[in-house]
Amino acid sequence: MKTLAVDIGGTKFGLALFEDDRMVRRESRPTDRAGAKDWMLENVVAISIEWKRDYGFERCGIGFGGPVNFAGQRVAFSTHVGGWNDFPLTEFLSHALNVPAIMDNDANVGALGEAHFGAGRGHSPLFYMTLSTGIGGGIYSDGEIWRGADGWAGEIGHLTIRPDGPECLCKARGCFERMCCGLWLERDYGKSANELLRDPSFVAQYVVNLTLGLKACIMLLNPSRIVIGGGISNAGEALFGPLREELDRQITDWSGARVDVVPAALGDDSVLYGALALAKQLT
Repeated sequence: MKTLAVDIGGTKFGLALFEDDRMVRRESRPTDRAGAKDWMLENVVAISIEWKRDYGFERCGIGFGGPVNFAGQRVAFSTHVGGWNDFPLTEFLSHALNVPAIMDNDANVGALGEAHFGAGRGHSPLFYMTLSTGIGGGIYSDGEIWRGADGWAGEIGHLTIRPDGPECLCKARGCFERMCCGLWLERDYGKSANELLRDPSFVAQYVVNLTLGLKACIMLLNPSRIVIGGGISNAGEALFGPLREELDRQITDWSGARVDVVPAALGDDSVLYGALALAKQLT
C-alpha cells in the first residue's frame, strides 16, 4: 500500500511517499511565514496531487507543528505561522486528495516514527522531544501515544524552567521553549541555532537550560529512553556530549531513573515515518 506522509513545521514542510514501509519520494521546502496557512496548503496540495497522478497513494498521515485536537482531527492553533486556529486540516486534505487522512501534532508523530523505525525501537515508555523552531514532546508507551485526559499530554515546551525569565509567545515567562528553541535563540542572539551550537562556550550554557526541561521529564515519567529530533538535534555530539554531562550533574543523586538521551535515528524524517505509522491506523 502507498501512503502520503506530510510534515508541516514552523520553518519548513516536507512530504514523502511510502510504498509499504519504504520511502520512495521526498520533498521539503522552507515555510513562507508571510503566506501563512493558505500558501502552505496550496503547496502541499499541488505536490500531493502531482504525486497521486504519477504514482498513486491510498491514505495520508499528517504531523502538524503545533497543538492538535486529535479527537476532533483539527489544528488547535500555531504560534509560529498564522491562520491555523481551529482548522479542519484532516478534512481539508482528505477532500482535496480524495483519500482518508489522519493527523496528530508533530511531536506525537515523531515519537511514533522513532518508536517504530528509529532510535526508540524496543523502548517503552519512550519520550520524544522535537527541538527546532519550537519545542514539543510525545509520550509513547505500550504501543501507542499517551495523550492524557484531553489530548494535551507531552507539551513540555511550556514548562516553566526560569520563573524570572523572558516572556514566551504563550505570555508566560521562562518557558522551556522560550529559553531553548530555535526561534528564540535566533531572536535573542542574532544568529541561527546551527551557528550558535558550533561555539562550545555557548553550548556549555545552553545545556544548563536544556537539562532543566529534560530533568522534569526524567523525574516525572522515568522513560526508558529520550529521543531528541528536530533541526537543533543535528548538532550531534557537540550538543549531546555536554548535555549528558549536565544531566549527570543535575539529576537527583538518589534517583535510580535512567539517563538515556540520544538523537533521532531518522534525522529530519522522524515525523514523516511517524505519519506513515499513524496512517496505518486507517486500515
